[in-house]
Amino acid sequence: MKISIVTVSYNAAEFIHDNLQSVSRQNFNNIEHIVIDGGSTDGTVDMVCKYGQHLAKFISEPDHGIYDAMNKGIFLASGDVIGTLNADDVYADDTILSQVADIFSDPTVDVCYADLLYVDRYDASKIVRYWTSCNYRSGLFEKGWMPAHPTFFVRRRLYEQLGGFDLQFSRQADFELTMRFLAVNKVKAVYIPKIWIKMRIGGISNNSLIGIIKGNIEAYYACRKNNLPVRMPMFILRKVLSRMPQFFNRPTVPVK
Repeated sequence: MKISIVTVSYNAAEFIHDNLQSVSRQNFNNIEHIVIDGGSTDGTVDMVCKYGQHLAKFISEPDHGIYDAMNKGIFLASGDVIGTLNADDVYADDTILSQVADIFSDPTVDVCYADLLYVDRYDASKIVRYWTSCNYRSGLFEKGWMPAHPTFFVRRRLYEQLGGFDLQFSRQADFELTMRFLAVNKVKAVYIPKIWIKMRIGGISNNSLIGIIKGNIEAYYACRKNNLPVRMPMFILRKVLSRMPQFFNRPTVPVK
């Protein structure tokens, strides 16, 4: 089994070294790591050239945003299973991709996902939010739920069958994609109640109040596009409330 990891970057010189090391340290051997850079001007390309000896593919060119870059990487990937790891993010430990491979050794599994930590941008040991998912069941997306997309691994054939990220949604294409896979097409998904990703705060959909509002409105329209029965403003209220426990819950097991 080959696992493809797609990393998208733009002016990420400060942290992409951690990302590259996190993938190269995995104890699973058959990894195809692809970096799609949006034409960085801050030294990201130099960092990738210096520390990305393990990379299978590296492209640096202008794109139409993070989800366009993810689509490029996904459809360049040749692995049996595809995951994404943004330039600022790292795996929680060196066994994550081995765990993923074990799950997909069951040929009936289409998707798996786990939990993640939002950590301080400059101190990855400082937990800001703890995003725990759950087993998917009908009706969850209508309540604003979604799995932690950075932990979301998918068989490549599903992207070929169901498509990639919908670029209509500049902030919530991950919400729309996971909904389209789980709720609309009802693929077989496995939830693993473990922390797989450390995600530095500052993403495009969560870095400001305006970003949060725009993201929630996009999520509503993503539901409508996929014919899920949601209504404003209740959907947005539920979505906001569903995130609140993340700021107060903490892992019961110490995290390195």
